[in-house]
Amino acid sequence: MAASAERLPFADGSFDAAMAFSTPHHWDDPVAGLREMRRVARRVVVFTHDTSEAGWRHRFWLSRDYLPEVAGLVAGRPPVDELARAIGARMEPVLVPWDCADGFFETYWRRPAAHLEEHVRRAVSVWSRIGPEAERRAVDALGADLASGRWAERNRDLVDLEAAELGLRPLIA
Repeated sequence: MAASAERLPFADGSFDAAMAFSTPHHWDDPVAGLREMRRVARRVVVFTHDTSEAGWRHRFWLSRDYLPEVAGLVAGRPPVDELARAIGARMEPVLVPWDCADGFFETYWRRPAAHLEEHVRRAVSVWSRIGPEAERRAVDALGADLASGRWAERNRDLVDLEAAELGLRPLIA
């Protein structure tokens, strides 16, 4: 069934649970979409990102050092705490293990060379949304930094971590 998150074609309480993973940033109105999920489901779990200045935009090396365009993709979006309040959700950080294989934006935080691979980038919406020129610039800069050792020097604090807190937040209501 095709529908928008903001106007779900289901009666109140139609489902026991609803889940969304890393999608509210694609919705026209994330608050309305979350309220719709809450309306049609008794339980809601939404994995989203803390897009604040203190959040992953500045903590995650890929958005901080190579993709400043990410800031424009989330500009004007409601902060994660506002999303949580909209549906009465609790929120807590989720650590991303270094060997996570799910393929979302932060997956390869300790394996930066993965972002040089076309198939990895095609699986992550950020890469398609920033445009080919920004993508090429970021990939070239990352490749050069990996080859020169600059990435390793700049991110030496990550090498021994088993998991990292990169702003991923589940909203549970």
